Amino acid sequence: MKAIWNNQIIAESDKTIQIEGNHYFPAETIKKEFFKPSETQTTCPWKGVASYYHVEVDGKTNKDAAWYYPDTKPAAREIKDYVAFWKGVEVKP
Repeated sequence: MKAIWNNQIIAESDKTIQIEGNHYFPAETIKKEFFKPSETQTTCPWKGVASYYHVEVDGKTNKDAAWYYPDTKPAAREIKDYVAFWKGVEVKP
């Protein structure tokens, strides 16, 4: 799978985990130069507290377009530190 935003591949992996329609990419498969930490956090009742990244490509910023769970609840242990996308980031084979 590939995650693409602003015509740039920002993550690529053949080992994503799909949950609730989202592909979660292993942390080592994201291109870190395009990710900036965000202060945003949200809570999922069964996954835990999510942290976010802003995605920056060619001078454009997509705020909070990627999220991950640094400390998951037990039911979501398999996606600890995996990164998922939304806000216009295209995920495709």
